[in-house]
Amino acid sequence: MLNLVILVILAGAIQSCQKSMKNIYYVERMDQQEDSPGNLVDIDWSHARLLDDFISPWQQAPTNTLFRALYDDDFFYFRFDVKESNILVYRNQNDEQEVVRSERVEIFFRQDERLDPYFGLEMDASGRVYDYQAHHYRKFEPQWTWPEGQLEVRSKRLTDGYTVMGKVGLESLKTLGLMDGNRLQAGLYRGRCTQLQGGNAEFHWISWIDPKTEQPDFHVASSFGALVFIK
Repeated sequence: MLNLVILVILAGAIQSCQKSMKNIYYVERMDQQEDSPGNLVDIDWSHARLLDDFISPWQQAPTNTLFRALYDDDFFYFRFDVKESNILVYRNQNDEQEVVRSERVEIFFRQDERLDPYFGLEMDASGRVYDYQAHHYRKFEPQWTWPEGQLEVRSKRLTDGYTVMGKVGLESLKTLGLMDGNRLQAGLYRGRCTQLQGGNAEFHWISWIDPKTEQPDFHVASSFGALVFIK
């Protein structure tokens, strides 16, 4: 009986550890002198850890989404690689909020689990960025913009998908109260646009972390993990 209890405890501990590890992505540091790029397209991503276990909690479908990140003394660099044969992007007035009707990837940052506030970067396959500050629950401030000179995003269309690359100034992450030592609380997502008619879009929602919600929803504390900067 005692052995059975011990086995149950060990199994629970292992499961908890595996869940904890699943919620952490380790951000490798670039060598400041040798690797730090002059621009995004010059980044050598070979040292970045590959995050390839995105999930589709609400639909059984391939995710075809990869993520990598690096950092140096000044910036946090990120990259999404998406495999997609039918890239749907909505364009009307080319307003940044048209991103929410388009094929896109997303990063959310938060100070803590209260999500008061949290910050969103939604980036479509054309490189347009919808950046905002928000408060729980879904109280958006769409006129808010990321601090000047602290954000750059580029995209590249490929024959079988697209890539979105960006860099965020560490200064802005600290100013916004998002850096906790070497840890950054973040959510990583993709909105795969499966149908677009006029301004009406339908999506297949993809996430790094399963938020355990009945309906698709990234704007909850349970959808976040941690990006840990390796010193």
